[in-house]
Amino acid sequence: MTALADRRRRPSAIGPWLRFAALVLLTVVLLAPLLATFVRALTPGPGGSVLGQLAGVLRFGPLGTWFGNSLAVTAATVVVTLAVAAPAGYVLSRGRGRAVSVLALTIFALQCLPTILFLVPLFVLLAPVHLVDSLTGLTIVYIGLGTAVTAWTTAAAFDGVPVAIEEAAWLDGCSRIHGFLRVVLPNAVPGLLGAVVFVFLLAWNDYWIALVLIVSSGKYTMGIGLAAAGGAPVLSLVGMLPPLLVFLVLHRRFRLGGISGALADR
Repeated sequence: MTALADRRRRPSAIGPWLRFAALVLLTVVLLAPLLATFVRALTPGPGGSVLGQLAGVLRFGPLGTWFGNSLAVTAATVVVTLAVAAPAGYVLSRGRGRAVSVLALTIFALQCLPTILFLVPLFVLLAPVHLVDSLTGLTIVYIGLGTAVTAWTTAAAFDGVPVAIEEAAWLDGCSRIHGFLRVVLPNAVPGLLGAVVFVFLLAWNDYWIALVLIVSSGKYTMGIGLAAAGGAPVLSLVGMLPPLLVFLVLHRRFRLGGISGALADR
């Protein structure tokens, strides 16, 4: 009986291997489209070479225009969305009262509807003010779509910052605004960077909104530009570079918060 009880208490050696195999299978399934794109991009065509393909991409005229359009729209979207959503997230995190509850309910309601429902109304609203076929109009739409989710994301980040740190700053003479800018924001950096990555991917990877609002080929973003070019694998790799670079630059900061340092300084 003792030996049987020991065997029951002993963890099975098969369980970890099954979990590992499941994770490997899931990873392969998720990475299959990416691997297929790499293989197609690095496979030389008839009578050509990989370097020749890459050189052809660099000489592809519209690519620079599409890349620049996407970069400008995405950068403006990230900056403005974070500037609007961070104060809103702070209010959701620290505020109390009926007005804050109405704001929270409104932001939540905006996330309940699929984006495609907004496309026709947005086109009707933007057309009279000449913001259809405009990168400015496209940026405004991205900002509106990203603000709701970003407000909740930043609110969760601010929830992780102890109120005691703010109170100490107030005792030192900081106003609420200065306390928010000098104390709360630096200590919520990992959460804010998560919001930055979300908004960046929202604007950079979009296809449907840009397809509806942008008509001129000279104003194409990378999403509709790649579709117009037939989804060339090498061009797709170029479109993947900015998100990868953003992640490589910021991924260490996700694990580095300022709260422990701030508490140590106190």
